[in-house]
Amino acid sequence: MAAISTPRVFSNPQGDAVDGTVVWRPAKSLWVSAMTLTALLFAPLTATWDSVALFLATSAITICAGHSVGMHRLLIHRSFATPLWLERLLVYLGTLVGMAGPFGMIRAHDMRDWAQRQSKCHDLYAHRRPFFIDAWWQMHCDVALKHPPRFVIEEPVASDPFYRFVEQTWMAQQLPWAVLFYLLGGWGWVVWGIAVRVAVSLTGHWLIGHFAHRSGTQGWAVDGVAVQGYNVPFASVVSFGESFHANHHAFPGSARLGIERGQLDLGFWLISGLAALGLAREVKLPGEVGERDGLRNVGGELVG
Repeated sequence: MAAISTPRVFSNPQGDAVDGTVVWRPAKSLWVSAMTLTALLFAPLTATWDSVALFLATSAITICAGHSVGMHRLLIHRSFATPLWLERLLVYLGTLVGMAGPFGMIRAHDMRDWAQRQSKCHDLYAHRRPFFIDAWWQMHCDVALKHPPRFVIEEPVASDPFYRFVEQTWMAQQLPWAVLFYLLGGWGWVVWGIAVRVAVSLTGHWLIGHFAHRSGTQGWAVDGVAVQGYNVPFASVVSFGESFHANHHAFPGSARLGIERGQLDLGFWLISGLAALGLAREVKLPGEVGERDGLRNVGGELVG
């Protein structure tokens, strides 16, 4: 198997991205189930204009500023830099999406990235199984590899007291907001501002991953790897640019994901706004991050 690694994942001679067993993760599964069932049962009973508006606003803030910009482009890929207070704020907002704490998000992303970069990988990492099986695997399970690689988070992040606290309490971080929403708008705000938002965010994240690793458009392909990324343009607005996944596989260190003409990347708009205010620097673009091994242009044209 090709010895291809990510910055925090270190392959070893026995490292194998294929040989593993899908196992149920009770805490993950019960969390997703509780949020989804609460949303399905109580959202129709509590829907008001203000509760739906709260859902839309908080979803946009946590997914765009938090997950896409804070967790993914900043903490995981270091595609730009910010003052530490702002980095922590953006990562905290990403935690409120409800997928994991900062360490859990780094590990889940980098292990998947490592597996997809190998010549072969487990079906879970590749989203190869049918729709509903993939949904169960991705949102309720994990793969236990028999010979996993070594995973190490860089010391400045691993020892950060704020990140350590948020990692230990990431589920409980919904509670202060639930109390605030209840005081301001009653149970309808709690249902739509917490349960519906988290359930939709988690389901949407899986859907983007499912389709972006199976089919779609590509401006670039990467030869010699187990999994290709594909662009899903119709989801660009609701994913804040994250659905341009072929672009991301090609240039993972780029702060801009919508790198071709006409590709709407609202996450990069936010980063550009922060840069204009002097709050973001060292913003990396495709031409500045170098090419991945095996990268092949199949019709892509970078925006100037």
